[in-house]
Amino acid sequence: MSEVKKIATRESYGKALAECGNDYPNLVVLDADLVAATKTGPFKKAFPDRHIDCGIAECNMTGIAAGLATCGKIPFITSFAMFAAGRNFEQIRNSIGYPHLNVKIGATHAGITVGEDGATHQCNEDIALMRTIPGMTVIVPSDDVEARAAVRAAIEMEGPVYLRFGRAGVPVINDRPDYKFEIGKGVLLKEGKDVTIVACGITVAGALDAAAMLEADGVSAEVIDMHTVKPLDKELLLASAKKTGRVVTAEEHSVIGGLGSAVCDCLCENLPTPVLKIGMQDVFGESGTAAQLVEKYGFDGKGIYAKVKDFVK
Repeated sequence: MSEVKKIATRESYGKALAECGNDYPNLVVLDADLVAATKTGPFKKAFPDRHIDCGIAECNMTGIAAGLATCGKIPFITSFAMFAAGRNFEQIRNSIGYPHLNVKIGATHAGITVGEDGATHQCNEDIALMRTIPGMTVIVPSDDVEARAAVRAAIEMEGPVYLRFGRAGVPVINDRPDYKFEIGKGVLLKEGKDVTIVACGITVAGALDAAAMLEADGVSAEVIDMHTVKPLDKELLLASAKKTGRVVTAEEHSVIGGLGSAVCDCLCENLPTPVLKIGMQDVFGESGTAAQLVEKYGFDGKGIYAKVKDFVK
């Protein structure tokens, strides 16, 4: 994966909004004084009357978006994940989730790959928070292609959606003619028979790298890109788990409440299966480059490979 083109999904988010502006005249983008970082600038330049910079006031931004939604607009609120989901949780719950309004949340700079900004800005709890809100759809795209498709799909569906994007560049892995994005439907990237690796976000590329290394060791790994964490593609997960008998989850998020927990909930209820959860192990992150942190916490191909190899023993 190291030789393929890398694009940050926050860049993809900004491009997708600008591309969708003409197709959806009711689309409105709100930002919390982070236009350059969250990449909503292209939309602002193309549609200045439909871009609102709310300043460093995320909770107020959410209230404005809720009001716009009641008037038939399709508002996207945009900020770093730590602020969009963390500081803003009560407002999202009560002003968007409870009335089930058609507001989309574009959360950028999620996970440890915020890097040097450190633990205070590395949001590893947002998927868990958003999963608990009734009726909230949670999407964690793996690359540029998937991120852009996810934005358009979120616009086209009715109801609240949380979209999680990253700061660092990630490999483009879905640039192929047969790729199809559908909310609630995972993508089977590689078939296998010995173990299933379910990943989302940046760990999907790592899972594919790990699967190639495992293949050299005689271990056949199935890889699923579970871009929609809620609603989870239970049908795909259960079919794969039934075939392989072992499941590993990989996510740039806490192992508590995220993709791993969603997968375990499904398997416990329907098909009890041994599960290994790769993610932040109930710890805060630390300052460092994105590459250093990905390696330290084992989210790259080598890290996932080592953990899966030990698990299948």
